[in-house]
Amino acid sequence: MVGVESYLLERIRKEGAIHISLLDPENIEPEDAKLIASEAEALETAAIMVGGTTLASVDHLNAIVKAIKASVKVPVILFPNNVTGISPYADAIWFMSLLNSTNPYFLIGAQALGSAIVKRYGLEPIPMGYIIMGEGGAAGFMGQAQLIPYDKPEIAALYALAAQFLGMRFVYLEAGSRARYPIPPSVIAKVRETIDIPIIVGGGIRTPEDAEVIVKAGANIVVTGTMLEGKPSNFKPILGEIVKVVRKTGMEVLKNLGDRPSFMPRNMARR
Repeated sequence: MVGVESYLLERIRKEGAIHISLLDPENIEPEDAKLIASEAEALETAAIMVGGTTLASVDHLNAIVKAIKASVKVPVILFPNNVTGISPYADAIWFMSLLNSTNPYFLIGAQALGSAIVKRYGLEPIPMGYIIMGEGGAAGFMGQAQLIPYDKPEIAALYALAAQFLGMRFVYLEAGSRARYPIPPSVIAKVRETIDIPIIVGGGIRTPEDAEVIVKAGANIVVTGTMLEGKPSNFKPILGEIVKVVRKTGMEVLKNLGDRPSFMPRNMARR
């Protein structure tokens, strides 16, 4: 069986950019999660992420993940807020460090506590550097992040480069749930020219135009979550358009790069 990380990288190599749907267990019940995930998969989202900033109930998380797994074939990836965000029923987990937190717990403490659980459950850990910017939302507040201003892309780039040098294999630029504005293209472009690993961007993405700009700037994975809250009939049209735009723009970027993914250095390109 192909690992989740390999699956994501292969999709990016072929498509340039992919979309992932984020479901917050705090805001849905298992039956809702099952329906939402199924609809998102039908719209060709590449994977389902599950996680919430203040999630505390492991039992509820497990019920949500099991319901999603029963309804989709795409990978289910945990996006944990703490050790309570780990479920044995998922396929993988973003093993992440909040790089600009002022609290060592979110840099390495929670990871140390959770590592034995991840190993026991047999989850695939995918190392990721998590960087919260702008308003930061609940994630920034709860993670005690020293928020990076949108007009300081060079700072975000330095954190991202540190993540790469530390061996992390993805960088996530987060604006925060319900952020008024998504990560600016100037920030993404600066990070893109600085690092050679895939960039994930989430928070504040509401329209296909937002997604297009983000992919053109250099994002490899676009994450949307808030819009999935509610009835599928409400989000299907806009989510479908966002997924289409991500894939279309990703292919255009890939073509312009000579079929070399933006995260791959030239000496690693396929021959």
